[in-house]
Amino acid sequence: MNTTLVIMAAGLGSRYGGNKQVDRIGPHGEILLEYSIFDALAAGFDKVVFIIKRGMEENEVIKSVMARLAAQGVEGVCVVQEYANLPGGFTPPAERTKPYGTVHAVYSAKDAIHEPFAVINADDYYGRDAFEAMARQLKSMGPNDKHAAMVGYQLRNTVSENGHVTRGVCQTENGRLVKVVETYKIQPCPDGTIRDLADGGEGTVLPPDVPVSMNFWGFTPWFFAVAESHLTAFLEGSGDPMTKEYALPTLVDQLMHEENLPVDVLTTPAVWFGVTYQQDKPFVAEELKKLHDSGFYPPQL
Repeated sequence: MNTTLVIMAAGLGSRYGGNKQVDRIGPHGEILLEYSIFDALAAGFDKVVFIIKRGMEENEVIKSVMARLAAQGVEGVCVVQEYANLPGGFTPPAERTKPYGTVHAVYSAKDAIHEPFAVINADDYYGRDAFEAMARQLKSMGPNDKHAAMVGYQLRNTVSENGHVTRGVCQTENGRLVKVVETYKIQPCPDGTIRDLADGGEGTVLPPDVPVSMNFWGFTPWFFAVAESHLTAFLEGSGDPMTKEYALPTLVDQLMHEENLPVDVLTTPAVWFGVTYQQDKPFVAEELKKLHDSGFYPPQL
């Protein structure tokens, strides 16, 4: 069965201070999504869909990655996340410039995907074991199965010393996801705890080993129809029209409770790291160099 890797690369990178999706961090000028593609193809994925913002299709890095996929006989598709592909002809406020979040991002690719697919962020390193686990899961799922999966990581391994991060904090039971809450201001504190600081003050202490979503999801094409109806309701609903966004963990949580969607949580020994802030870049660059120096990755991907 064919399986597709969807890479969300349309974010604005406001906290990072630039277009981190195409920032060269590896020891030979690699960008993080190249490692995800390398590991995904090794795990058996055979198609890659990039979700980008308008103009990125002419970026030299993206064009180079697409050319190398074609040279390997791998189908590569670029999909633009923009207001024109919002459902129902919805028109956002004239002054708004922000995208509408990761649900809109994945929904934008509905015409390019007809097989089970995985979704990842462009600016995260997920680890080869994670792609192997997800590939096995997707190959067991039929194109129309009402089923989903998520790779879970321990919270302690996903925070940044350089500022707050957003994570989908999860509850699991017997290997299934029970609840996921998108939590927007998670930060390690001087007393050694990890806290959600969204409400101000001292914040809420979070268990360091609680599983969190890093937006590594597995879906079938069944997802697109329900995503359309929920995204339509979100766009027409309450919230600040200038800033509100619809996150994948929020939608998955709704589908679990409203549609009885089963979501398997895949646990692996894979190590995650990524760049939220410019200050994260040196650590990530050193970790990638170690992986090349050890022979885990070849000198050139």
